[in-house]
Amino acid sequence: MILLVGGEKGGSGKSCLAQNIAVYFTREKQANVMLVDCDPQRTTSDWVQERHLNPDLPWINCVQMYGKIRYELKSLEMHYDVVVVDCGGQDSVALRSAMVVASHVLLPLRPKRRDLKTLEHLEDLVSASNVVNPDMIVGCVMTQCPSLPNQANRILDAKEVCKSFNLRVLEAITYSRNIYDDSEEKGLSVMDIDPDGKAAVEIRDIITELLSMKAIQEDGAEGSEKKVYAV
Repeated sequence: MILLVGGEKGGSGKSCLAQNIAVYFTREKQANVMLVDCDPQRTTSDWVQERHLNPDLPWINCVQMYGKIRYELKSLEMHYDVVVVDCGGQDSVALRSAMVVASHVLLPLRPKRRDLKTLEHLEDLVSASNVVNPDMIVGCVMTQCPSLPNQANRILDAKEVCKSFNLRVLEAITYSRNIYDDSEEKGLSVMDIDPDGKAAVEIRDIITELLSMKAIQEDGAEGSEKKVYAV
């Protein structure tokens, strides 16, 4: 599995999601995981470096890659159960290259106008990648959502905007919680700090729903036409 976390807008928690997903597969699935950091800011690389200072934490491998990385990712896929790619918040050669070989793509977006404005470009990226990677599973996920009840419609409206661009959007979301920032600064995941907490449940729900989308696609393939939800 090559699971890409990417997008065009920074600040939506892509690195945080990639890190927590890597820990999920390492801790709860005992998978052999490789984290690939394609972000020039090195957020994930720095997180891994901090994590390796704590001998009590499960070890996570990490490499940095830039540019045309599709062949390198396919090579890693042969040696690891899960390859999690953090492409940061910008359109780049690495992002486009990763999308053409990824089995799953997660596009985090905050329910804010400046994030939703990137959807038109994201739709174009997904459509172009689907030409050469028709089995790619794509899901947008709302992140850093406000928890106040009177803001619930804001989240629902943002999801509808995603659907209007023909992009599948996950029901699962993440709320704005301090534990995400606190854990990242220490090389931890929310599952390391509070395995049964609300944030850990959010991460599990996102992964479970994203992987279930592949099962839906395969069910659709039993007929004469294969269903692809990305485009």
